[in-house]
Amino acid sequence: MVSVSSIYDEVHSYCRDYLTDEEAEYSVSTSQEDIDFERRKSDRENELEGLPVVDHRDSYLEELAVYRRIAEKMLDYDTVLFHGSVIAVDGEGYLFTAKSGTGKSTHTRLWREYFGSRAVMVNDDKPLLRISGGKVTAYGTPYNGKHRLGSNISVPLKAICILTRAEENKIVPISREQAYPILLQQIYRPADTVKMQKTLALADDLADSVKLFRLGCNMDISAARIAYEGMNACSAEYIKVE
Repeated sequence: MVSVSSIYDEVHSYCRDYLTDEEAEYSVSTSQEDIDFERRKSDRENELEGLPVVDHRDSYLEELAVYRRIAEKMLDYDTVLFHGSVIAVDGEGYLFTAKSGTGKSTHTRLWREYFGSRAVMVNDDKPLLRISGGKVTAYGTPYNGKHRLGSNISVPLKAICILTRAEENKIVPISREQAYPILLQQIYRPADTVKMQKTLALADDLADSVKLFRLGCNMDISAARIAYEGMNACSAEYIKVE
């Protein structure tokens, strides 16, 4: 449980589905300096990608600053912020990750269409992953993407799948060495050296604690069936690691 002290009320409105009366385990607060940092960071990223500078509201930037504070504190609880889309089927979570624009949200939408009520969105953008005892638990958070797709639930994470575009749908297991570069890219990496060391250790544990796959996907609804069956199959077709 987290207590948030913010400058703008919009932060609390953004998190309204996660409000609780339970006692907070820790608290975070923000300042104008944090907001200014988020603005500079956003401007730098847009410049690197050749995008126009966006004049974000301070209240929006504070929402980002709050989650950054939470993400860094959650390392003390063996928990990392991860960029990906988590969907649960029959109570088990599957995380899809890729570079922005590849189609993570589109793919999990196919899962919801294919599985119907069996599928529940956990978080469509930035879930928290707790890594402990060889197991990973995915948590829904208010920071669930522009379409606000997510639930205030937690599920055991069964697999992580790196999504790519392809003409034909195909899923294969991959080794931790193959998966690690993008896992490290998609995990939140703090600037503080000590916190970064803890993040790297948790990234190692994450790669060892769940099944890892790569999916070539053409965004036909059959991709949902192929991905699910591939991540749950026991046949030799899927056991061999590339």
